[in-house]
Amino acid sequence: MNTEHVDSHPYAGMWVTADGYIRHELLPNGRYDEARGGRKSAYQGRYTIEGDHIEYVDDTGFTADGDFVDGVLYHAGMVLYLEEHRGGSEE
Repeated sequence: MNTEHVDSHPYAGMWVTADGYIRHELLPNGRYDEARGGRKSAYQGRYTIEGDHIEYVDDTGFTADGDFVDGVLYHAGMVLYLEEHRGGSEE
């Protein structure tokens, strides 16, 4: 697992479900912060990326993983999009 190159990794950023309910912020220091609905920081932990595969370990020890395919993150039955690529307009 290679975390020293996360700082410039193209997958760092805010990943969001289409409805905006789940938000995974992949921080450049190898940590993540997941919000669910109005609950900010519902889950926090660390992540590593190898190629297009991501491994999560939350601060309680729970593990999960996912894969990036064509700019989309598939994780635990969820589909997340990099926030700047979700489209729509801000008012």
